Amino acid sequence: MPGHDAMARQAGEHLITRRVMLPRRVVDRPMRQVAKRILMALAVLILTTLIVWIDREGYHDNANGRVDFLDAVYYATVTLSTTGYGDIVPYSDSARLTNILLVTPLRVLFLIILVGTTLEVLTERTREEWRLNRWKAQLREHTVVIGFGTKGRSAIQTLCATGLKKDQVVIVDPSAKVIETANAEGFVGVIGDATRSDVLLRAELQKARQVVIATQRDDTAVLVTLTARQLNRGAKIVAAVREEENAPLLRQSGADAVITSASAAGRLLGLSVLSPSAGAVMEDLIQQGSGLDMVERPVKKSEVGRGVRETEDLVVSVLRGHRLLAYDDAKASPLQLTDRLITIVRAGGAQVEGQPE
Repeated sequence: MPGHDAMARQAGEHLITRRVMLPRRVVDRPMRQVAKRILMALAVLILTTLIVWIDREGYHDNANGRVDFLDAVYYATVTLSTTGYGDIVPYSDSARLTNILLVTPLRVLFLIILVGTTLEVLTERTREEWRLNRWKAQLREHTVVIGFGTKGRSAIQTLCATGLKKDQVVIVDPSAKVIETANAEGFVGVIGDATRSDVLLRAELQKARQVVIATQRDDTAVLVTLTARQLNRGAKIVAAVREEENAPLLRQSGADAVITSASAAGRLLGLSVLSPSAGAVMEDLIQQGSGLDMVERPVKKSEVGRGVRETEDLVVSVLRGHRLLAYDDAKASPLQLTDRLITIVRAGGAQVEGQPE
């Protein structure tokens, strides 16, 4: 289907739809877990053997009447495994009381260890269900990123460099391997086709603050944008397209901003040819968190009524309502309290709009 992303076709047998994967906690390797269970079972067996051996006078062996150490090991083994042949039995009051108070609890513990794998699976499933429900209940004003390729990764790196926490990012991708990689990096992932509304609902897109669409195909980006805008009318949607001719279609579909990756890369190449230094500065500006950063911030009370060039930061544009005014536009000055400034600052010198301090 033309609406499917190229990544979906490449995923092949690894494609799993409509599944939410939370970052996994660090657990022991399977062989180490098995070794731990074996050691625990041996410890219970040894303890039971010692209990029987210490009170061996209270036990009767139907074969010869006496209970030696091998008999104690044998009795402990058949008792813990609930086999109980009846050839060795406790007959004294102390031996019977010991079986009631000590051996029986040890038998239960031994069985729990033996079926520990099954219990662990059930417990893990319950724990994951609880974590998922808790995650859904707490998730608000988050960021949904569609596609975890080069563009999606770069977008997330930029957002995280400005203070966005990883638990506030949900990644949607059709490839299970890609989502596993995202989980390993600490992100929540949803496996599935983002053109489907049920997949986006699993990402809680209806509660998201912003959506980044970084798919491999332009037609997929259009379908995802339409679906996302239908589910969330107020979210900020930013989409990337390969061909500039598709940008108007993305805007008509509901995208607030459209980035043409091929044209942007071409312009940067041309600028670098004309002036390598200017190209280096532009590259620095789009790499958030190092060197110079371009950020948006509100006008400070002390700046109200002053000119654009009188601010403490290097202002390149003024956002007034829905109009973007250049720094040299006569209408940009004086600054108003409701204005927002697009400034160039040293990395880490200012907070980006909407990110926590």
